[in-house]
Amino acid sequence: MIRVGVTGGIGSGKSTVCRLFAERGVPVYDSDSEAKRLMAEDERLRAALVAAFGAETFAGGVLNRRYLAERVFRDRERLGQLEALVHPCVKRDFERWAAEHGAEPYVVLESAILYESGMDAAVDCVVAVVAPEELRLVRVNARDGASAEEIRRRMAAQLSDEALSARADYTIVNIHREDLAADVAECDRRFRYEAAGD
Repeated sequence: MIRVGVTGGIGSGKSTVCRLFAERGVPVYDSDSEAKRLMAEDERLRAALVAAFGAETFAGGVLNRRYLAERVFRDRERLGQLEALVHPCVKRDFERWAAEHGAEPYVVLESAILYESGMDAAVDCVVAVVAPEELRLVRVNARDGASAEEIRRRMAAQLSDEALSARADYTIVNIHREDLAADVAECDRRFRYEAAGD
């Protein structure tokens, strides 16, 4: 089985690409959603979060996202501490999940911070999804109403499209939806062919 990482910056269309893979019957592990689930449910991780950030991390047994965000997102050291707890837990969970799907030709790991989190070590190849900055600005503004300034700030905190493309095995340029579907179909054909060992 081949493990494929799919990554891309904000507004690139990474999640759309992963939905298209899922529509083709490919299991997709959304690392962002799974990280949130693990922070809420994994007992060892919960205990580590409380030890690091205080009992207020959980309010009534529920993860207090606002409290945690206030503690980490303006403090690089604290953010690094959070990532050092969460990323290894997500990696272990992905390994477990991938093993459960061992009969599949390939699986997809969706991660906006694939390289930054070290999750690229858990996959066999990487697909980078990129798009022109102006188009990304329009998409994110339409999705969540963020200002151009805020979106650019978030972009600046991520690897550039050029850096992603340089490190990835495949690059999908997401401008037109029709082209996107065709690109995913081509990747799907290639990964199935490779998994068959032909």
